[in-house]
Parts: sequence; C-alpha cells; structure tokens
Amino acid sequence: MKSKWSLFPVFNYAFLTLVAFAMIYPFIYILAYSLNDGRDSMLGAIYFLPRKLTLDNYAQVFDNARIWKAYQITIMRTLLGTFLHVTLCTLMAYALSKKSLPGRSFFTFYIFLPTIFSAGFIPFFITLQKLHLINTFWVYVLPLLFNFMHIIIIRTFLQGIPEELEESARIDGYGDFRIFVRIILPLSGPVLATIALFIGVAHWNDWFSGAYYVSNKDLIPVQTLLQEMLTEAESLSSSMQRSAQQGGQTIGSSGAAGATPESLRMALLVITVFPILCIYPFLQRYFVKGVMIGSVKG
Repeated sequence: MKSKWSLFPVFNYAFLTLVAFAMIYPFIYILAYSLNDGRDSMLGAIYFLPRKLTLDNYAQVFDNARIWKAYQITIMRTLLGTFLHVTLCTLMAYALSKKSLPGRSFFTFYIFLPTIFSAGFIPFFITLQKLHLINTFWVYVLPLLFNFMHIIIIRTFLQGIPEELEESARIDGYGDFRIFVRIILPLSGPVLATIALFIGVAHWNDWFSGAYYVSNKDLIPVQTLLQEMLTEAESLSSSMQRSAQQGGQTIGSSGAAGATPESLRMALLVITVFPILCIYPFLQRYFVKGVMIGSVKG
C-alpha cells in the first residue's frame, strides 16, 4: 500500500528553516561587521561575509584597559554570584524538602510572599543604599542570591530522591550534613546545572545594576559598558577624536585608523556573547529537564 504524500512536512521544514535563519542571521551580520574595516562598513552592503577583512576592531577592544576591567568584573560576579546562589538555594530547598521540618508550610509561604508583591524601584534603591551596597561590587551579588522558583525546582527534584538512601546512611552513622554532601549533592547534578545556567546567564547579561547602582566606572560590568557604547555613539566618537589628538588610550584610540564606534561596538558585542555561546550547548539539555521538574510536581 502506497503511503500518501503530504505537503505539510515540506511546509513545516521550510518554515522552521526560515525561523532558524531569522534567529541566526543577526549573529552572522554582527560577526561579519566586526571583522570588516570600520570605515568600509560605513558604505553598507555587509551581509554575510566581511568585504575588507581586518582584526583591527578586536585589537582596539583588547588593547583597552577599561574593557579588560569590565570583563573582569563580569566574570567575577558571574562565578561568585552563581556559586553563592546555587549554594543558598540548594541548602534552603533541602531543608524545605523534609516533611518533618517544623513550620515547613510557613517558611514556604514566607519566601513565596516577596514574589507576589514588589515595592518598586525607589524603595529597592533606598534599601540597597541603607545596606551600603550602592557603588560596591556586592550590589551585583547579594540581591540575586534568592529566587523562589529556583528553590522550588531544586526542592521538587530532591523530593524525588528515595528516602531509603538517607535512612541507610543514617544507619551507617551519617548526619544531615554528611548526607547532604555525600549523597544529595552527587545525585543533584542535573538540577544544579540547570539552576547554575539560569542564574549564570542572568549575571552575565545584567547591565541594569551597573547602570543604576554603580557610578564608579571601574566597577561597571562589560554589559553596562556595551550598553553605554550603544546609546552614546556620538559622545564616543568625539572622545575618540580627542584621544587621537592627545595620544591617550580610550575606546577606539588612534591605533587603528579604520576602526569606527560602530565596528568597535560589534567587536565588543561578539566578545561579550561568545562565552555564553560556548557554554550553553553543553548545558542546554538541562533546561528541558529543569522545566519538566517544576511542571510535573508543584
């Protein structure tokens, strides 16, 4: 019996191919623009490949001390913030996963309440100011230590671990801390990787905190620096001209005659996104598992 030919698979694959191309093409354009001579790029017609290949844009970016400092702040806040966030959420989720915990329902409702009500930006800013976090490195880390949904995802995963494992460990003389370190953590690799990816990407992409909570230019992350470059093209161009006359070293100094503010922004954008693009494919499979954990059990 001959199978019926259907037009739907052809249309489906064609549509998905167009959607994938629409998502990938902006990265291709940015990469081609960043590898092309800046002044030549101003003529337009850069679509897929650089017309005048050069690495001057990247040389200018890497030669700037301010960008290196911003990159250092971003890496430090991402590593430290991710580690502390995962540690705190895992400890809290482990405690809430125990049905024998006194006041378990109260503590769950207590940490859930702030997710419903928010006082707004100004009260939050005043709170950070009273805690002396404004214009410090810790303003990037401490406000993101807590996330109710992450705690629920980890708690749901831990509730799926057989209780017999802990009971057998207690017979062997293990306490709660040794059970947590020796048994719970090794079995929680997938969910911890999921949460680490969630919060790590949030730290890496955050430009808001550096723009509104930090005025010290030596403490801003690379995303905030990129945001400044995207919104202050005219002032950046004038600063480049002044630095070229004075022989100073700022973004776009006179080392590369073909570099322009736009080409430098493209190069910095590629450098900013590249680490996430390298890490994400290895941890992508944990996303689906983490979302399913939170949806199957409440």
